[in-house]
Amino acid sequence: MKMHLVAVLLPMLFAGAAAAATPQQEKMKSCNAEAGTKALKGDERKAFMKECLSAAKEEAKSGLSAQQEKMKTCNAEAKTKALKGLDRKKFMSECLSK
Repeated sequence: MKMHLVAVLLPMLFAGAAAAATPQQEKMKSCNAEAGTKALKGDERKAFMKECLSAAKEEAKSGLSAQQEKMKTCNAEAKTKALKGLDRKKFMSECLSK
């Protein structure tokens, strides 16, 4: 009976541990998928993965994504230019699309 219980519970234990991916594993999965959609191979794929994963490390350090960093930079620039209303909206749109 005990052996049967262990045989049933042991796979469940490992399945639960495998389901909880770390942020690094999630980023690796994301970068890998992106490299796949771009059909990168060999050295190009290596270079892309290195850049993608290092960007993830920087993002984790700052706590902001690349888009959030860009938004922060564009927002600060719009503020120094004292832009308001439609001028600010147009500037932000152009700045964020670069």
